Amino acid sequence: MTLLIVGVITLIFGDWRDALFLGILVLNAGIGIVQEWRAKVSLDRLAALVAPTATVVRDGQALTVPVDEVLEGDLVRIGAGDQVVGDGRLLRADGLGVDESILTGESEPVQRDAGDGVRAGSFAVEGSGEYVAEAVGADTYAERLVGEAREFRHPRSPLETALDRLILVLGVSMVPLGALLGWSLIEQDVPFREAVGTAVAGVITLVPEGLVLLTGLTFAVATLRMTRRGALAQQLNAVESLASVDVICLDKTGTLTEESLRVVGVTPAEGVAEEELRDVLGRFAAASPGGTGTLDAIAAYAPADEPPAAESVPFSSARRWSGVRLGGRTVVMGAPEHFDLGGALGATARAEAAAGRRVLALARGDAPLVLAGKEAPPPPGLRPLGIVTLSEQLRQDARETVAFLLDDGIELRVISGDAPPTVAAIAADAGIPVQGDPVDGRELPEGEAELRALARERTVVGRISPDGKRRFVEALAAEGKHVVMVGDGVNDVPALKAARLAIAQGSGSQMARGIADLVLVRNGFASVPPMIREGRKVMRNLQRVAKLFVTKSMLAAFLVLTVGLSSESYPFLPRHLTLASAITIGIPAFVLALAPSAGPWRPTAFLRELARFAIPAGTAMGLGVVASFLLALNLVETGELRARTVATTVLVAVGLYLIVVLESSSRVRGWTVAGLCAALFALYLVVLELPAWRGFFEVSGLDAAVVICSLLGAGLAIGGLVLMDERFLPGPIPAWLHPSRLAGRRAARRR
Repeated sequence: MTLLIVGVITLIFGDWRDALFLGILVLNAGIGIVQEWRAKVSLDRLAALVAPTATVVRDGQALTVPVDEVLEGDLVRIGAGDQVVGDGRLLRADGLGVDESILTGESEPVQRDAGDGVRAGSFAVEGSGEYVAEAVGADTYAERLVGEAREFRHPRSPLETALDRLILVLGVSMVPLGALLGWSLIEQDVPFREAVGTAVAGVITLVPEGLVLLTGLTFAVATLRMTRRGALAQQLNAVESLASVDVICLDKTGTLTEESLRVVGVTPAEGVAEEELRDVLGRFAAASPGGTGTLDAIAAYAPADEPPAAESVPFSSARRWSGVRLGGRTVVMGAPEHFDLGGALGATARAEAAAGRRVLALARGDAPLVLAGKEAPPPPGLRPLGIVTLSEQLRQDARETVAFLLDDGIELRVISGDAPPTVAAIAADAGIPVQGDPVDGRELPEGEAELRALARERTVVGRISPDGKRRFVEALAAEGKHVVMVGDGVNDVPALKAARLAIAQGSGSQMARGIADLVLVRNGFASVPPMIREGRKVMRNLQRVAKLFVTKSMLAAFLVLTVGLSSESYPFLPRHLTLASAITIGIPAFVLALAPSAGPWRPTAFLRELARFAIPAGTAMGLGVVASFLLALNLVETGELRARTVATTVLVAVGLYLIVVLESSSRVRGWTVAGLCAALFALYLVVLELPAWRGFFEVSGLDAAVVICSLLGAGLAIGGLVLMDERFLPGPIPAWLHPSRLAGRRAARRR
């Protein structure tokens, strides 16, 4: 907006050629709009693959339809992980727990019974039910609150916050510096038209006009590349979060292992026939409301024809058991530790769990099926019938993915609701180091300091509740870690919300996908490493390119405080700065921001790193510009036109040198960038030699005086930078030229 106002003033009161920067702004904005449009098209195409759906009953038939096709009066079925897509009233509720945090801010799920109302935007976290949609689409209560939860879930990233602070500081600085420059021009009685040009030249250089645009454009292009890898980025700053990750917390099932389960065997308790155990297992799976992967595997292993149970308690990761009434008796299936399995059966269960398999126990009794609380144990007096063992197969690419992450210095934690030995066995098989004994999530310490120490030192946690996962992630974050959570189920949602970056599997629950920053539509967890590489490449480039923009701002401040407050002419017209910025910042920035890169990426102290580079670079560049300008104007007496040509040439030469310095992270990249800079400098020389362009930009051709003054000014700036800090050398210092080696040789000669 500032540049637009300045541009309009220039068009009204000054030379239209000095408003050329407006064309650059329009061009940059146009490129950004096109790239973001391309990214949006790809995102929409990918989002269609994971778009939420609803199960409605019409004419007695259950149909799966997109949520925007649900009509008022439809009977809608919901199960664990499904989103409530319309306001309505429950006709049936089987242990239905609903997360209404998006609407109410209350994080704890609430139980809903038949006759209770439900609202669109909430999610079923356990149980199942049916409701009649009374309001859909824009008529729902949630429509008035749309976006609130996501704004709360997704604060601005550290980079976005740093850029906001930078723009604020430079914008505030522009006011006193502009006032000083204006006061100086008034005191000198500079003609109004010339004063406008000088003031615009001083002000526009302070504003890093393309930095914010380049950041958004870079994120958009990186997001587009992620979509090609099968990842749906639901937040633009997910690129930055991926680049900054240092700890990834994983849910075991669906991430390290395949999502589908299979029964590999059953072991009956003493006195129970295997046929009886299989029969009860099959009837239990058929009668239980709401399908799960475990129930589907059991149903495939032991098919049975059993109507839905009139009384049931759905599975909950907090309780770790579910139950139904079969033939007047209570049948419960759950974690083996809920039951007294006896010596031999208990030993078998422990051995199977230690081998990395999932073990569940089945028990039966006459106690009533009553749910006393969300973490209540099963009814008392149940007699174990046996155990069922299910197998999870490690994903084919799990070991390779884990190896990459560990080699890249990223820590891994596996937090799962399965038994600790099972989780540890799967983690070890995938190549994740198991530090210490696996932790039982039911015994997490209450104290924050103790939990932080445990999260720092242990890598495997089993039997952990959804709230325990959240606390574990928060403990890692409190240790200063940049935490990414990968999950797919309702039990992962609290941890996904607590993580800096939430990644959900595309085949996961609607609730997990709805709050995730990144949804892995294709390739699963294996697509994370290349996306981390992409994110780090983008952030490394952006960090380096940002230094060029801020260096230009420091140069502007230096010129205003020196030449701007003197009686000398200002070294530049706005059109000179537009030409120099296009060659030294505009073109290189768009090329280098998306190019391959190497080197470290440090997500902290972003502004400090910018200042450490930009302040000395801008000051040295200013010294070279001012010295060469005054030399040409006062000593060589070239005239104002040629003196400004000298200043512009020094600015271009030193700006291109800084690009070479910044981009010499590798030999190949360094030579490539050096070639690009040489081509850009040649382009600048062409502008100086073509009469039409020379007249447009109001510069002169090259002659001996211009060349000598330019070389002296550029040499002064570059030499000063190298003497101040060896970081401003293009590439590492040769061993024989290193200051420590030179000092050693001088000391040896003195001896």
